[in-house]
Amino acid sequence: MYQQEQIKPYGDEGTKREQVEQMFDNIAHSYDTLNHTLSFGVDRIWRKAAIDHLLKHRESTDSVLDIATGTGDFAILACEKLHPQRIVGCDISEGMMEIGRKKVAELGLSDKITFRNEDCARMSFADGSFDAVISAFALRNFQNLDECLKEMHRVLASDGHLSVVDLCTPVSFPMKQLFYIYKKCVMPVLGKLFSKDKTAYSYLPETMDAVPQAERMAAIIEQAGFHHVNFRRLPFGMCILYTAEK
Repeated sequence: MYQQEQIKPYGDEGTKREQVEQMFDNIAHSYDTLNHTLSFGVDRIWRKAAIDHLLKHRESTDSVLDIATGTGDFAILACEKLHPQRIVGCDISEGMMEIGRKKVAELGLSDKITFRNEDCARMSFADGSFDAVISAFALRNFQNLDECLKEMHRVLASDGHLSVVDLCTPVSFPMKQLFYIYKKCVMPVLGKLFSKDKTAYSYLPETMDAVPQAERMAAIIEQAGFHHVNFRRLPFGMCILYTAEK
């Protein structure tokens, strides 16, 4: 068991999966605003880097699975940039996906993007269903990281690509020092102010410290069956792009 798998938003009662579902249902109404505010809008650049990797390494991407899609921002970006025939956004939080469905409908993309309630550790999709699997800021929230990565590998087509971004702890001066202050003081206060959930944005920095990062995460992805696993730190050092092939 990895350290972040033992960290739950609301204490010991219930599984991590149940508590993460409850947490995201609780903060769904403020998630987009907070996500962009807490990252100063850089989260959009991080997601774009993941899509740019697919554009560079694939001639076409007809089907995409967005794991832990939340309110659908990553799925929408993938639709706009990759022009696939279909995108499925899956999540355990109906509250988050309901907002995503409304955004997709307003953009006229409901024929391209659909949402499914799926546990990443036990997905209902057939083997080899998707050309690409993408995900943003979700790895630290999984109850069983190994099983989720194996499932991502299973649902990928034989020539499929994985492109995942996840938050991390900066390692270089001065971002490392500045981020320590930011996560201990600013993030919990802003999270409580906007979301009214005093726990959710204390849970976030705690899991960022605990989740395997860089070389260690790359090795875990490789153990799940992936090949050509690579990673690179993205601007400001708070996010890493992990890429791999089936």
